[in-house]
Amino acid sequence: MSTPRRLRAALAAAAVLVVAACSAIPTQGAVQKGDARVPEGDPVVVVAEGPAPNADPVSIVEGFLLAGSAGLSGDFVDFVAAREFLTPDARSSWDPLGSVVVASATQVQRTSDTQVTVEVQVAGKVDADGRYTEASADGRESVTFDMVQDSRQQWRIGGTPKGLILSQGAFASRFRAAQLYFLSPDSQVLVPETRWYPSRNLPTSVVKGLLSGPSPWLRDAVRTAVPDGVQLKPEAVTVDADGVAEVDLDPARTVQTADRGLLLAQLQQSLQLPQVRSVVVRAGATGVPLDGATSVPTPAVGDPVMIQGDALVSLVNGALQPVAGVGSLAGLDARSPARSADGSVQVLLSGTDRLVLAPTATAPARVLISGAGLAAPSVDRRGWIWTATGGSVLAVTPAGSQVTLTAPWLVGRSVKALAVARDGTRVAVVSDGPDGVAIDVAGVVRDASGAPQQLSTPVRAGASVADARQVVWADAVTLGVLGGAGGPSTLRLVPVGGQSEPLPDVADAASIASGVGERSMLVATHAGELLRYDGRTWVPVQGATGVRDPAYPG
Repeated sequence: MSTPRRLRAALAAAAVLVVAACSAIPTQGAVQKGDARVPEGDPVVVVAEGPAPNADPVSIVEGFLLAGSAGLSGDFVDFVAAREFLTPDARSSWDPLGSVVVASATQVQRTSDTQVTVEVQVAGKVDADGRYTEASADGRESVTFDMVQDSRQQWRIGGTPKGLILSQGAFASRFRAAQLYFLSPDSQVLVPETRWYPSRNLPTSVVKGLLSGPSPWLRDAVRTAVPDGVQLKPEAVTVDADGVAEVDLDPARTVQTADRGLLLAQLQQSLQLPQVRSVVVRAGATGVPLDGATSVPTPAVGDPVMIQGDALVSLVNGALQPVAGVGSLAGLDARSPARSADGSVQVLLSGTDRLVLAPTATAPARVLISGAGLAAPSVDRRGWIWTATGGSVLAVTPAGSQVTLTAPWLVGRSVKALAVARDGTRVAVVSDGPDGVAIDVAGVVRDASGAPQQLSTPVRAGASVADARQVVWADAVTLGVLGGAGGPSTLRLVPVGGQSEPLPDVADAASIASGVGERSMLVATHAGELLRYDGRTWVPVQGATGVRDPAYPG
């Protein structure tokens, strides 16, 4: 049976199983209370066979790609079928999870007597540590396989790049995004980092990733309660039928002397997975389960504010009302308000070149920063106010203490927009340079007092997004991006470590805002209309007219 026919047969068999399962669903009787948390089942198993006798080089490579995908599902442990397509030397050196190329399209062709080339339209890549990097919209790669004939004159792959090439569909069914949680430097907030791991043995991959620590771009902005040298032993997280995940850490003495409350908090939050209901952590396989996880709160998100006429107003329970303590904005050319979560810091831009504290009933607006083309401000949870001018990122306190953050990667670029994450450890920056518009996320490195000092070398997000003029945090790991300067507006969700997705466009969108989750997103139009996202489309907020520049705290 040829490779395509084997694949069709496997999918057909899976479809029969699905239909059979559906036929067993009861259609009569009383409604029963069920468990709302449904364990995640295994994806469809693709049955892969080894190479067919006398298969030509193209068929060998096609079979290898199919078998590589099958190696991530069912009982195909250690990619046994895929390794049959390789020579003995190639089998020993091939690292299937050393790199994963996620392909939106592939074309396999024989390019010489001893080479087969796979032309790949690349959607993204995942490295050995589970970090997903999105490719540009025109990302393409040529992957060449060196072919040799064995003593029986059978073609085998003698030289292959490390890793796998998976279609987007195969990747979506074989891999899952997981959040590894680290700590802010003051241990007041849990900070997520997205990794992608095979669905099979996901809890084990998550714990190993957490123990290995944050990625380089985040490392200097966070801390971890995991002591150096702690390992998972045995090297597997077991999850029983009741969803209890058991995590045994060694060396026991090192684990016992750690800040176990914060260590447990990191582990429990990172193991918030569909198949896990609770987590048991032991110092050593025979140790007593650790308890007393520290409660680390999620950063608060308040009601959004916006400008209406000469007033700063807030959207509370679906209705606009004046923000208490803020005076008239008349004469300020007010735009782009920002505030802290507790409302103690209220700032806005006055024109395009002044960042000011909002006026009160008894005091006029006070200038904090002056500079050409200031970026819309953002307020972090420590009360620092962020903006940018040219290629410089600036932060200032309400009292006027100002720092210019060191960021060598912004040399030669101009910052168009920025937004500090609500945990205060990460900042998203949209900049323009010789290579066009870039969306970067950097770690915020602070001194002992909490003052921001520098930005880490960033990770690129949204490489497929061609234009961006405003950025917000749609949730703790996803950005909302508004583009389309000088043309039709575009709206995108851009994960930090994932594939960007379009949102329904709003033809005359002027600005966006987001609390937590896409359903909290707001768009203001140039005509002063306020729209909210309902999960499918944008719907008007009744009574909200003549508004501009909505912004949630942060």
